[in-house]
Amino acid sequence: MKKNWKRIAAGTLCLVGFLLLLVKVNEFEKTPLISTDGQSYEKAIVTKITKDNLAEDGNRYGTQEVRVQVKTGQFAGQEFDAINPNGSLFGADCEVGTRVIVIVSATGDNAVVTVYSLDRTSIIYLFAMFFALVVCLLGGKKGIKSVMSLVFAGICIIYLMFPLMYRGISPILITIIVALLTTIMTLGLLGGFSAKTAAAIVGTTSGVVIAAIAALVFGKAAGITGYNVSDIETLSYVAQNSQIRIGQLLFAGIIISALGATMDVGMSISSTIQELHERNPELGGKELFLSGIRVGRDMMGTMTNTLIFAYVGGALSTLVTNYAYDLSYNQLMNSYTIGIEIMQGLSGSLGVVLTVPVTAAVAAILIGGSAEKKSC
Repeated sequence: MKKNWKRIAAGTLCLVGFLLLLVKVNEFEKTPLISTDGQSYEKAIVTKITKDNLAEDGNRYGTQEVRVQVKTGQFAGQEFDAINPNGSLFGADCEVGTRVIVIVSATGDNAVVTVYSLDRTSIIYLFAMFFALVVCLLGGKKGIKSVMSLVFAGICIIYLMFPLMYRGISPILITIIVALLTTIMTLGLLGGFSAKTAAAIVGTTSGVVIAAIAALVFGKAAGITGYNVSDIETLSYVAQNSQIRIGQLLFAGIIISALGATMDVGMSISSTIQELHERNPELGGKELFLSGIRVGRDMMGTMTNTLIFAYVGGALSTLVTNYAYDLSYNQLMNSYTIGIEIMQGLSGSLGVVLTVPVTAAVAAILIGGSAEKKSC
């Protein structure tokens, strides 16, 4: 009972301290990058189609004119005639009853309303709840802990990592710290705080650090920096009005991308060694290490493929466009876009591969070493 109370007290103190840290970190004002005076994005519902743009061939051309009832904000409950642009990124296929997000540009008591997009808020929340429900039902207590760790990771990224980056802290450094915090919380919840978990944490952290170092070395050798990304003009403007070190964002992103795969490998290797030790306590550290390496070899192929496929999927539009333009080999291989994708994929995969021996070694020492001490 005393141990449980001590754990509860320690956990409560850590939680309170973490919340106070988040509050302190977010106590600053952002520099406005665009003027939004008098403009807001509000929820609305279409009550009438005043001018449709649906042609006989079934396609829409030009703009649609609709009447909407605003549901939130200063003009909640009022109806306005709105323009619904026909675009791939803006506007929506409106019918009576369609829920939309509108841009309200107000001047005094007057307002100009434009349809921005469909209101997807409820769909997003419902899908997230469905995902969490499936994980909890199939995973039981561990499923609930998995969802909790995912929420914790999201909070760390949004309310800790982003604000500190904005305030000038090194993106690479803060990303490694957030990765460490997320790893400790996730693996601690799933595996408890034990030698197995400690080995997995060390292996995972080592893997993401290795991925970051590999990316920095690759980038230095290939002349690729964080200033060679496609949206550098937007980032440069952001950097002029904040303290963000935009040159490190590319490499910080590689750390985040590799975190999930390295965590999976680290916990799997550590759990395997723990299971082998429990089945045969007489196995020494060397035998446990070699067993972990053998298991890790089977995982390397699938995990490296996971990262490569993830990066290919993220850049699929760009890759298909390059294929359609039939660019020459020399042009393609020496473009910054392809170079960055290759750097991300290989660096992350290298981090995953080297997580195996690191985790196996640490787990063999902690688990096998504790067994040898007990036998003595």
